[in-house]
Amino acid sequence: MTSPPTITDIHEAAERIAPYIHNTPVLTCRSIDALCGASLFFKCENFQKVGAFKIRGATNAVFSLTEEEAACGVTTHSSGNHAAALAQAARWRGITAQVVMPENAPEIKKTAVAGYGAQIHLCPSTLQAREEGLAEIQRETGAVFIPPYNDWRIVAGQGTAALELSQETKDLDFVVAPVGGGGLLSGTALAFSALSPNTSVIGAEPANADDACRSLKAGHIIPADNPKTIADGLLTSLGDLTFSVIRQHVAEILTVSEEEIIRAMRTIWERMKIIVEPSAAVALAVVMANREKFSERRIGLILSGGNVNLANLPWKA
Repeated sequence: MTSPPTITDIHEAAERIAPYIHNTPVLTCRSIDALCGASLFFKCENFQKVGAFKIRGATNAVFSLTEEEAACGVTTHSSGNHAAALAQAARWRGITAQVVMPENAPEIKKTAVAGYGAQIHLCPSTLQAREEGLAEIQRETGAVFIPPYNDWRIVAGQGTAALELSQETKDLDFVVAPVGGGGLLSGTALAFSALSPNTSVIGAEPANADDACRSLKAGHIIPADNPKTIADGLLTSLGDLTFSVIRQHVAEILTVSEEEIIRAMRTIWERMKIIVEPSAAVALAVVMANREKFSERRIGLILSGGNVNLANLPWKA
């Protein structure tokens, strides 16, 4: 795929991945509605396979490969949910997956990726080391590189979450999605621009990792500069493909503090009785921090994942 996905591409992705992924529920919570003064609809990708939306894009990419391409397996560099998602998608297709991970990645994530069947290659925790490790694997095996976000097949796959949300909830004024590398936000924006053009798509980002917000305002990509945030799934800089969609179809990107993210995360845990990771809570944090903007509106929020280290929660018991 050499151009941004159309709504037809997103529908085709949905059909391609349907045998493998969950059509996740859309939940509501009256007490959070009252807290925000709005009607909120939570698309719960925390209930998704491998615990995050990433399985959508990875599965679409893996099953879009020709038989000849797939024969050599797939590879990527990732320390997070994309690594696990690609490993699982490769297992479903019956091909190998090799993942370059930084040696300081949490053990729980290494265990998860290995558990889904990938071969892990550890490297120093620099982008250069990751890319060099990836290049070596490709030279030795011919494996196909599946990027975490800057790939139209990935974007189309991530857009299927928004497609489901649009089918399950009508007349939304806003849709709020977290943004890191931009795969989820750009896929969401493409889906809603076609299906519900009057719905404004808004990105949600930690203030401590606000490169996407600054990039959108500047009109060019401003790379992340060693950001530190509890929302560790949102540390990555935008890609050129995802940024091109965000510039055209995303109304704005709003940022929230670490305290606001933790408050939103705890609110979801306590009020909805479900587990979400900090990156997912950023969407609700944006709504809670901008009550006047969202008051009395119908808002879709994509809860991007639920992979949490329960031994290191961001609040005291």
